[in-house]
Amino acid sequence: MMERRSVLMLGGSGQAGADTAALLRRWYPTLPLTIAGRDLDRARRVADRLGAATAVRVDLERGDLGRPADETYSAVVAALWDERLHGLRYAQRRGLPYLSISSGPDIAPEVVMGAQGAGAGPILLASHWCAGAVTLVVAHLAREFERVDAVRIGAVLDERDTGGPAGIADLERWSAITSAGLVRRDGVFTWLPAADARVEVVASDGTAVPGAYIAILDVPSIALATDAPNVHFAFAVGTSTGSRRGGPASLEVRVDIEGTAPGGAPLRTGRYLTHAAGQRPLTALGMALGVERLLALRGDPVPPGIHTPEALVDPAYAVERMLEGGAVLTEAPGAAG
Repeated sequence: MMERRSVLMLGGSGQAGADTAALLRRWYPTLPLTIAGRDLDRARRVADRLGAATAVRVDLERGDLGRPADETYSAVVAALWDERLHGLRYAQRRGLPYLSISSGPDIAPEVVMGAQGAGAGPILLASHWCAGAVTLVVAHLAREFERVDAVRIGAVLDERDTGGPAGIADLERWSAITSAGLVRRDGVFTWLPAADARVEVVASDGTAVPGAYIAILDVPSIALATDAPNVHFAFAVGTSTGSRRGGPASLEVRVDIEGTAPGGAPLRTGRYLTHAAGQRPLTALGMALGVERLLALRGDPVPPGIHTPEALVDPAYAVERMLEGGAVLTEAPGAAG
């Protein structure tokens, strides 16, 4: 691989950032990485474990991130909530690719900033569940269909698997933005009041966990990528199947798709996407797939503009990487037809 400038990973010493860096190191042993955080000692520990990595202190309250003007990077990855968007502005001013995962439904400032600097560099908005991994699974499964009529997703997050302080803060911030759920019904994106958004999510062992339809980027991404007129994403925080069996907290996502097969016959499919180690491996995978594409380590160079995971990453390749990393796709009970 040709010599490259380093990837600046804001929040690279947190759970999501460190896991993503480790995955990138496994895939690309010589790819330079810069682990950036407020705690330099912690960043150094992560960098030392990785090899071919450096650690720096950043100040997200400063437009220059508190870094010298002569430093150069190949991309900026925000593995944490950058409330002032200084990381994005830093990338734009240097024409660098940028990836973020923590904005949730509050992406309007990023979209506007990206539109105003449309020629600066590619922006990957990956504030989807598991940084786009679930949406990529849906896109992969939807390839069996000639027409998709409905996509229903139900995800269970174990209460012991909400991540570190940054992950917990993200969940609290997202829930504070709106308690309403965003769904697509008969082709119309519709906001459901909190009372109407309540629903039970069925875990892979058949246990029903109280949850709700939520406003998450997977809904518009899946709806527009598949042209499905009906899409919803139900989400529950509770006890996962793994925990109920006395093991580690597991990740569980059920995906149901209905439509027609090539030739017009009715077709429906249902799968459970699970991971015995919880949401962290798939979140890191979603981020790593995005970085890989933004750097053109796989595929053609990404043009400037705003992008989403399903628009950049090949779904079949993504699923292959998920299974390689310990995820499991199984038939959901009563789903075949």
